[in-house]
Amino acid sequence: MNGQRKVALVTGVTGQDGSYLVEFLLAKDYDVHGIVRRSSVFNTGRIGHIYPQAHERERVFLHYGDLADASSLARLIERINPDEIYNLGAQSHVRVSFDVPEYTADISGLGALRILEALRETRSHAKYYQASSSEMYGASPPPQNEHTPFRPRSPYGIAKLFAHWTTVNYREAYNMFACSGILFNHESSRRGENFVTRKITISIAELLAGKRDKIYLGNLDARRDWGYAPDYVEAMWRMLQQSEPDDYVIATGEMHSVRDFLAEAFRLVGIDAWERFVEIDQRYIRPTEIDVLRGDSSKAREKLGWRPTTGFYELVRIMLEHDCQALGVSLSKSG
Repeated sequence: MNGQRKVALVTGVTGQDGSYLVEFLLAKDYDVHGIVRRSSVFNTGRIGHIYPQAHERERVFLHYGDLADASSLARLIERINPDEIYNLGAQSHVRVSFDVPEYTADISGLGALRILEALRETRSHAKYYQASSSEMYGASPPPQNEHTPFRPRSPYGIAKLFAHWTTVNYREAYNMFACSGILFNHESSRRGENFVTRKITISIAELLAGKRDKIYLGNLDARRDWGYAPDYVEAMWRMLQQSEPDDYVIATGEMHSVRDFLAEAFRLVGIDAWERFVEIDQRYIRPTEIDVLRGDSSKAREKLGWRPTTGFYELVRIMLEHDCQALGVSLSKSG
């Protein structure tokens, strides 16, 4: 290992954000260590194009660990001695959090506490990034910024709020360089297939390929601030390059409904009367819903120099083109 390179430790390294962050950090000449949970099957698909080649150059290292296992986290931090830690690991599906609230609280909430306590006990000087979420705002009206009251409406939002305030507390109590990025929805072709945006683009590709007749969804009227995941991982990195730790909202400032996403995706394949292909399934309706989320990222734009580069309509196209290509179908019109 090159002793002059910065060393980063990433939880959730096999997820959407983790995979983009690894690519970003490698481009910045970091050595990157990722924590993966032990499983009977390999779950490294999103970083499969990175890991074999990078591992040969000794730039990426994967370690077994778990956010539920405090001792493994402390051992890894002490052994790796990272300059930066990015905590992206979580049970991240909001609807599923209603079904497994205790597990969500343990991983998404207490996981952050375990890392921060490990940093304190090992006397590590690593800078810490916490992946906070716009779901913490819940019922608070938009636009939401760093001063907007939190009113979470799901076990996921509550767990993320615990992790967020724990990060603030450790920063203030122990003078740690600990930041939270309050990220609004961010998507890509690497988004999990059970998240609504990716579910839509995959399902449309399957419709075109003759593999399905209907798309089953939940609340079409929920409105969100959707950005592009690679833009957002750059914001994470920028937070840890500042002279002082702080918390930042990362968002586009635009709001679109699930219905808007559907209409645009179907428009791109030349279908206007999309409603005949979509049915509402009550299983996908949350017990408590958040109607509107739209972020105000003025602080990040001013202090971090961060700007989103990919708009809503381009994001829909990127995701849809990827999933259509994977099934061997093409968009019927350029849009």
